[in-house]
Amino acid sequence: MTALDLGLPTIGGLDGVPTTDAKQTAKDFTSDQEVRWCPGCGDYAVLAAVRSFLPTLGIRRENTVFVSGIGCSSRFPYYLNTYGMHSIHGRAPTIATGLAVTRPDLSVWVVTGDGDALSIGGNHLIHALRRNVNLKILLFNNRIYGLTKGQYSPTSEVGKVTKSTPMGSLDHPFNPISVALGAEASFVGRALDSDRKGLTEVLAAAAAHRGTALVEIFQDCPIFNDGSFDVLRKGDHENRLIPLTHGEPIRFGPADADGLGSYAVVQDGFGLAVAKADEIDPGKIVVHDQADHNLAFALSRLSDQDLTHTVTGIFRNVDRTTYDDAARAQVDQAREKAAQNGGADLQALLNGRDTWTVAG
Repeated sequence: MTALDLGLPTIGGLDGVPTTDAKQTAKDFTSDQEVRWCPGCGDYAVLAAVRSFLPTLGIRRENTVFVSGIGCSSRFPYYLNTYGMHSIHGRAPTIATGLAVTRPDLSVWVVTGDGDALSIGGNHLIHALRRNVNLKILLFNNRIYGLTKGQYSPTSEVGKVTKSTPMGSLDHPFNPISVALGAEASFVGRALDSDRKGLTEVLAAAAAHRGTALVEIFQDCPIFNDGSFDVLRKGDHENRLIPLTHGEPIRFGPADADGLGSYAVVQDGFGLAVAKADEIDPGKIVVHDQADHNLAFALSRLSDQDLTHTVTGIFRNVDRTTYDDAARAQVDQAREKAAQNGGADLQALLNGRDTWTVAG
């Protein structure tokens, strides 16, 4: 159900933000600040993709805001010629929520890391997702704390040896996609930093989505967790990566004689499994449906710590009333009611009936 279905107010433009006909380029969205990440950091690839992608939205720089928390990824706002804020550790979704609710003319983005979003910021993240605030969250996942120099993070694998876990991590890691789907996120996607095409496609869909869109981006940290996603880029990576296309059977791997992937995803009890496509009935192959919440969650569970089968693309994309549309509708209704009651102000409504005057 959308805001329109409930009669709630929306405004024009992509994602509800006014657009411009003026031609914009990646250079227009590039600030004069020196980019200061370690050589080889995956953040460079993501920044390049975002700079090239933003002009295609047709939204003015003045109507675009990037809010970040704390971490290497949180330098992002400095390198974009838009409005932005380098905020507080883990609290970027909260600040972004305030912007989205009070300024419907803005395209609001959050840039965060696996430590920033899933450790100190975990509570803020899940509540932004469940409320369906109209903002886009880019979660950079390098499975390590980079800015603080190599401690294990909430997504580090069991047994991970780091400065803070010299005998190996005992913690079972979060699966960010599963967490987001469990919080009823209306849009959930995943991309690899080095896959420019796949990343751009997911970003474009996230930008067009009205509501909270979470995009997990696998990103390499060459200093403290080098090569953490190499198995998805080299060797038999085609046998590991499972790209999703809405409405299409889920097949992957080296192409067969028909140009289709040699492996397929099939139903396995209440979950999913991988099978050789030529050994099963084609009718048994799962067809991806972005509106199927149960399927999205089952797909998220195919991705284990060893990355043997890693799903990329858009897991879920559904319409649901946004928190900011509903909040603004309530304010408008309150104003109308106040006007009908002889011009009583909003404060009278906020005070309500349960108020007391205490004698001094």
